[in-house]
Amino acid sequence: MVTLEDVARDAGVSLATASRVLNGSTRQVGADMRARVESAAARLGYRVDATAQTLARGASNVVGLIVQDLTDHYFAAIADGAIRAADLHDMVVTLGTTFRDPEREIAHVATLNAQRARVVLIAGSRVTDDNMIRRLRAELDVYRASGGRVAVIGQDLLGADTVAPLNREGGYDLARALAGRGHRRFAMLAGPRTLLTAADRAEGFAAALTDLGLPAPVVVHGGFDRDGGFEAAMELVDSLADATCVFAVNDVMAVGALAAFRHRGVQVPRDLSLAGFDDIAPLRDMVPALSTVRLPLARMGGLAMELALSWAEFPRVEPVAGEVVLRESVRHLTPA
Repeated sequence: MVTLEDVARDAGVSLATASRVLNGSTRQVGADMRARVESAAARLGYRVDATAQTLARGASNVVGLIVQDLTDHYFAAIADGAIRAADLHDMVVTLGTTFRDPEREIAHVATLNAQRARVVLIAGSRVTDDNMIRRLRAELDVYRASGGRVAVIGQDLLGADTVAPLNREGGYDLARALAGRGHRRFAMLAGPRTLLTAADRAEGFAAALTDLGLPAPVVVHGGFDRDGGFEAAMELVDSLADATCVFAVNDVMAVGALAAFRHRGVQVPRDLSLAGFDDIAPLRDMVPALSTVRLPLARMGGLAMELALSWAEFPRVEPVAGEVVLRESVRHLTPA
């Protein structure tokens, strides 16, 4: 195995100089010496010992991205943005999934701290459990005390730089837009009661209906995924609710709802209009095309990465607004 000493000898430089060039030291090395060391390393086939480099630097070039569901296109788009931003800084992103289990989220942070990851990014909603929030925040405080950097995509509850999608405002704007299409009676597939993102979107939607003087929506709770949307939509159909338009609090739930409606012979949008939230990529292939609230998901991932790598005395919050996009899944009703 070729050693660093072999490279230094071949390049005619000291061991310290070779180490500074190849192990990422912040100390400057002259261009001529750097070229000699890099040429010798390439000629001899020397490979940097990543573990030794991490110990020397005190931190790796690794970004730990913790998401809640790798099969959800929402998180895939965020991960794409974070990875592209990390590439610009010669950093590598590793992915961990929590399967929506807050205990796993805390464990992931502890593991990344032990591995001396330079950055931890957390994407996903908080839950209505103050104890879990306190425990995660405490684990992040330990990590930051060792020099790690943190950014969050979600609610501003962890004392870290946060990219905060305006979920309540998006739900509010969507309800007003749907009412503008002539709808007056709504149902809502509201997701889990304990998930803050679902609650924020649902509350914003209901608040807009109240402000417009319209009846409160029929609410069905369920899982925050495709199967949850399917089951909630089946329950809604069975309830014979008198609604003309259904709002699912995320797009994957809306995809499940569309499948359920087809299973029951309910045609969208002829019989029932449907809208979601997020604007995930697969929507472009759906029939009918799904109305939604578009979030710039990849940009959110990149922004979180940039926040984590830049320094600020106090945690920053970057709000991100959604954009209502009305497509073929919402029928335009004529006034009675």
